[in-house]
Amino acid sequence: QVQLVESGGGLVQPGGSLRLSCAASGFTLSSYAMSWYRQAPGKERELVAAITSTGGSTKYAESVKGRFTISRDNGKKMAYLQMSSVKPEDTAVYYCNAYATYGSTWIRTLPTYNYWGQGTQVTVSS
Repeated sequence: QVQLVESGGGLVQPGGSLRLSCAASGFTLSSYAMSWYRQAPGKERELVAAITSTGGSTKYAESVKGRFTISRDNGKKMAYLQMSSVKPEDTAVYYCNAYATYGSTWIRTLPTYNYWGQGTQVTVSS
């Protein structure tokens, strides 16, 4: 059974830090790129950060560059999002996503191999 389970969300003050974790099971994580998305109330879901299957390449939304860091540990079947210098506009539900790729590229294979977690709430407020 394929599962992505996020954890680490909560209430944090502006300027603070938080680390989100995503635990994967039921598939071979090392064949998948991993991404973090977020969705704020009344807004569309947006890509926050992504990392290739080997961790050799990353990309970030402009709004989080220099503040957030995505990483992964294929041996532990985990992905992470380190959030620093958080702002109230970072408040959202954060979702972990895994999609199968050709090697360590960004190129997706079949759309069937695209999985989502249930989300974790992050609230930035004083």
